[in-house]
Amino acid sequence: MTTELSPDALTEVLERARQDYQDLTARGLSLNLTRGKPAPEQLDLSQELLSLPRGLHTSADGTDVRNYGGLQGLPELREIFAEVLQVPAGQLLAAGNSSLELMHDCLVHALLGVLPGATSRWVEQERIAFLCPVPGYDRHFALCERFGIDMIPVPMTADGPDLDVVEQLVAEDPTVKGIWCVPKYSNPDGACYSDATVARLAAMNTAAPDFRIFWDNAYAAHHLTEEPVELADLLAACDEAGYPDRAFVFGSSSKITMAGAGVAFFGSSPANLKWLLGHNAKRSIGPDKVNQLRHVQFLRDADGVRGHMERQRALLQPKFEAVARILDAELGGTGLATWTSPKGGYFVTLEVPDGCAKEVVRRATEAGIALTPAGATHPYGNDPRDAVIRIAPSYPSLAELEQALEGLAVCVRLVGYEQQAR
Repeated sequence: MTTELSPDALTEVLERARQDYQDLTARGLSLNLTRGKPAPEQLDLSQELLSLPRGLHTSADGTDVRNYGGLQGLPELREIFAEVLQVPAGQLLAAGNSSLELMHDCLVHALLGVLPGATSRWVEQERIAFLCPVPGYDRHFALCERFGIDMIPVPMTADGPDLDVVEQLVAEDPTVKGIWCVPKYSNPDGACYSDATVARLAAMNTAAPDFRIFWDNAYAAHHLTEEPVELADLLAACDEAGYPDRAFVFGSSSKITMAGAGVAFFGSSPANLKWLLGHNAKRSIGPDKVNQLRHVQFLRDADGVRGHMERQRALLQPKFEAVARILDAELGGTGLATWTSPKGGYFVTLEVPDGCAKEVVRRATEAGIALTPAGATHPYGNDPRDAVIRIAPSYPSLAELEQALEGLAVCVRLVGYEQQAR
């Protein structure tokens, strides 16, 4: 990655980088690029939700949404998101506002109950492991750490996880019970799983009969271009391959409407759905159906979701374009960084020279620019190369984002040239 400089040239660029950093710290900035939250302007697009359901309290089938019951969620809302998440409405569950909660619960129920196809509870087995494509989503890793599930990193490619590695690991080790997947505009590098990757995941031989793909399709509708990427239907592929229970599909409306008042979804085979509903019936008498009804009235149908996401794209696309423009202007040609150009999702991955990511984040923090901790994109917070930094452009205003990116570039140049000078 690094471009070799002559000693005189290195001295010159390092002195300039040190002066730029001194100027940066003197500005007294307070900027934040840590988490992929919707900006207030994005949330404003769904302001109408707060005035719904306008006195109505019955769903399409006459259910009184004010009362208990309806554990699977409103049928009309499941119809809307069936197309978005590629799950038949009858095999989809609509729950509370957090898909992370559903992932948490599926792990808990697998540990304390018996999954379809399993011979015993996971908690009774000596070791449980999950495959973790890296770079990946820190909250997936946090769940594994919470429950003592071993994490095995597998490298990501432009088409998804390296299936040669994945297929070998799942075929030879019965303690490998699952794999985390963010299949579309993945967190954090924006990769999209190819049709071949989906097919191989669905059909691969696994030593564990209760192996599950945790298919976190968080960005299913979150496009940044006029040509949305199409994702192959994992649930159908698993069914066709003879492994109908293999996939757990997760999604939510949290980054579609309001992150604090969305609806989360779980989709899978009839056997898996029955398994989850049976366990959930012991912890809840039903979800927030009033909120589900207001989402039905606001979004109306799958076309309504697409139209709403076009308005979201109009707000997000300029920010991602700013990331590409500023990184290219400030770091292009230096050999000190590479970065992704995602077609959707919420993140950009910045790679700096090996051994530099933590120091870049530290220098940025000292200059008033908060970044996700280096290593967060890897299990146990350990990026063995210390090279990956996740950028979350969505929340700051465009002006704040531009300031933060210019400052981040200063830190990358400083740390990169300091490393070369050692």
